[in-house]
Amino acid sequence: MNRIERAFQVLNETKGKAFVPYIMAGDGGLENLVKRLSILEECGATAIEVGVPFSDPVADGPTIQLAGIRALEHGTTLKGIIAAISQGRDKISIPIILMTYLNPVYAYGIESFIEDIKKAGVDGCIIPDLPMEEEDLIAPHLEKVGIELIRLATLTTPIERIKQLASNGRGFLYTVTVKGITGTRNEFDHELYSFLKRVKEVSPIPVLAGFGISNAEQVKELTKYCDGVVVGSKIVDLFTSNQLDELASFMTSYKQITHLA
Repeated sequence: MNRIERAFQVLNETKGKAFVPYIMAGDGGLENLVKRLSILEECGATAIEVGVPFSDPVADGPTIQLAGIRALEHGTTLKGIIAAISQGRDKISIPIILMTYLNPVYAYGIESFIEDIKKAGVDGCIIPDLPMEEEDLIAPHLEKVGIELIRLATLTTPIERIKQLASNGRGFLYTVTVKGITGTRNEFDHELYSFLKRVKEVSPIPVLAGFGISNAEQVKELTKYCDGVVVGSKIVDLFTSNQLDELASFMTSYKQITHLA
């Protein structure tokens, strides 16, 4: 059982809901990565998704794209991110999930990438442009060293495919809440709630909702139908504007709601 499974076991025992914030590694300087991870843990994060900046981030909306550009301008590399996580891992007790596109992994070398993130203490990977049909390139190697490949399902994914995706992992299923890219939304399509309910019915692992979540009311409503949320653009914005008090308040309100949901 790795840290991700253990975190969800604890939530299940306490009847809580997961809150997974996303940050872009290197945004604000790679030297601040561990500090930001520590802040998020102190604010009650269940796990943290750490983004790898990439020049063609097809799933990312404007906020995260700009964060990636800033990180690249700071000279951030995948090797540097892994080194920073490795150096600060003993300060962080919760799961760390690396979100990267496939190209940087290829450029790094798949075997070297997996070996290095294992040594650094990474618990999971999200690779949004890796289709299920091509998973054998990476998934068996990750599984061998106890790192979870987090799969994504969308509103347009057929239910039979969702069953396959959910049966292939032991971490959680990342359910995309919008038909599009990341970024805050004022409201979601009504069909989302029935979709999440169907996914929960067929998934043997926890189901988290992500993309576009930006306020406590959305969290309260979504967590009626799933096991937690992933929040990115809002977290990135608060760090960018150095609103750390608001960040703490924001996450505290989320955690209060998700534990009551």
